[in-house]
Amino acid sequence: MTIDFRNINTVWASIAAETLKRLGLTCVVICPGSRSTPLAVAFAQQSPDIQAISILDERSAAFFALGQAKATGRPTVVVCTSGTAGANFYPAVIEAKESRIPLLLFTTDRPAELRDCHSGQTIDQLKLYGNYPNWQTELAIPSVEIGMLAYLRQMMIHAWERSQTSVPGPVHLNFPFRDPLAPIPNVEMLQTTSLQLLQSEFDLEDFFSHITTITASAHVPISSPPFLEEWLKSDRGIIIAGVAQPQRPQEYCSAIAQLSKTLKFPVLAEGLSPVRNYADRNPHIISTYDLILRNQELAKQLTPDVVIQIGELPTSKELRNWLTSTQARRWIIDPSDQNLDPLHGRTTHLRISIEELGRWGQINSKFKICPADTLRVSETPPEEAQNSKLGVSSSSPSSPSSPSSSCKYLELWCAIEAKVRAAVDQTLTTTEELFEGKAAWLLSQTLPAKTPIFIANSMPVRDVEFFWKPSHSEVQPFFNRGANGIDGTLSTALGIAHRHQSSVMLTGDLALLHDTNGFLIRNKFVGHLTIVLINNNGGGIFEMLPISKFDPPFEEFFATPQDIDFAQLCATYGVEYELITSWKHLVSRLNPLPTQGIRVLELRTNRKADAKWRRENLGKFSVGLG
Repeated sequence: MTIDFRNINTVWASIAAETLKRLGLTCVVICPGSRSTPLAVAFAQQSPDIQAISILDERSAAFFALGQAKATGRPTVVVCTSGTAGANFYPAVIEAKESRIPLLLFTTDRPAELRDCHSGQTIDQLKLYGNYPNWQTELAIPSVEIGMLAYLRQMMIHAWERSQTSVPGPVHLNFPFRDPLAPIPNVEMLQTTSLQLLQSEFDLEDFFSHITTITASAHVPISSPPFLEEWLKSDRGIIIAGVAQPQRPQEYCSAIAQLSKTLKFPVLAEGLSPVRNYADRNPHIISTYDLILRNQELAKQLTPDVVIQIGELPTSKELRNWLTSTQARRWIIDPSDQNLDPLHGRTTHLRISIEELGRWGQINSKFKICPADTLRVSETPPEEAQNSKLGVSSSSPSSPSSPSSSCKYLELWCAIEAKVRAAVDQTLTTTEELFEGKAAWLLSQTLPAKTPIFIANSMPVRDVEFFWKPSHSEVQPFFNRGANGIDGTLSTALGIAHRHQSSVMLTGDLALLHDTNGFLIRNKFVGHLTIVLINNNGGGIFEMLPISKFDPPFEEFFATPQDIDFAQLCATYGVEYELITSWKHLVSRLNPLPTQGIRVLELRTNRKADAKWRRENLGKFSVGLG
């Protein structure tokens, strides 16, 4: 690429685009508009090194960019024109901040002399996103003075770094441009000494010679911190593998498994964590903790004295209430500077990564030895061990460092998990009606290996936590749990699936309807996305809340049924559609997955019947095990 010397704006924008390309930018999403013309042209000219994708709706565009950043682990740029266009980025900015995803937001603007004078399509864009960006600034008016071009280059480098360190998140740059916006050669400017001199003397490689691909810095390895000694002494400890979408899931899951094996602690694995999908690495995964803890006797028996929380807490209210009531000493493993304890417990934040801690565990794995090291939760334990496991009391006397005591607590968890998991599997295997929770259970066992799956908020994330079965599939879950909203559900999923392995989205009808403009991306989309649509004609999550007993106003103002014919909706957008009529029918459509296009598989379920099923069954799976 050479710098575009047709006018001041083309020079400025091409310097910015070239800098970002050399830093490692591979995707930019561009929303149509006039004021953003210089950036749109500059990024379009970077093809094929940078893929420029045009998306009409700014909210959808920002969430698509968010999905790309989730999938690739590197920042994605999203560009828009001046005025209210940038305001539509706001929901994605919030999600990027809360879920720690690197995102570069480039809003373009009129120059200062055209503000506050009703010049048209002009609003105050400074600090447009409040305190959510990691960093935000307005750039100078474009200039061809070499010192100003160096300033622009440095701003791009700093924006790239700030979106990734120390905590990934959004960065907002506001670009003011004067006319001409189009790449029209400016004859008068070309005749001036400054532009002529720049064009004749500019050394492209020398100007960019110091730039290398920059990624988030690694943490310095720890040696043997004192808190690990306290963990090793505990015979009643648990590890909570919370909500997480790591870039290297295999390394992440291996580190958790190593820590579990070192300490002999069970791993309570959230369905939104990849840990459940790497079950061959960790024999002590507890997937039914929410169902187990509904049994008050078991909850009391299983009271821990040490809790190691990795990342954010799982969704489960049962787990959160249990942690609050037990008041166990809790350590949170997360390298960010954020407060990840909404329970305000006896908590210490350890600002390190689990991978770093896992390396320590590998070195020190000799500390605890348990006779039941080979016990896997999927295996039925011997009858003799079963009696002790299910009858052990939390008050059983033991030495704090006694291996046998550690083993008893671990084996108690594993034995209960095996029984509850078997009960769940048996119940769902024989469930023929289209109960929406069974969709998550089937997906966990049916999807091709390593499939990326985006799980929408509200009931889908909860059904995944309740029912997702551990396996060796290496399926990679994605989600927007930063702010827990339904904004941008479809667009984020498409961003994840774009140029990725054939992907799946599990969603309810309202979350999909809230973002149907995402279907406008279809002509730019490369790859495949299957949308498993649970259509219960309304907000199923609200059926689980006390307001459901008050109708009116429940149905109209909370459940909000939309009565949409999804076959017609898909036809409008040119998206493949199929109505699923049985579980066998669904399974046949999930493996193998197509390689191109967007497909909606609709399951029509009964919202009130599904809520009734949950109320009647979720508490039964652990009955009689206390």
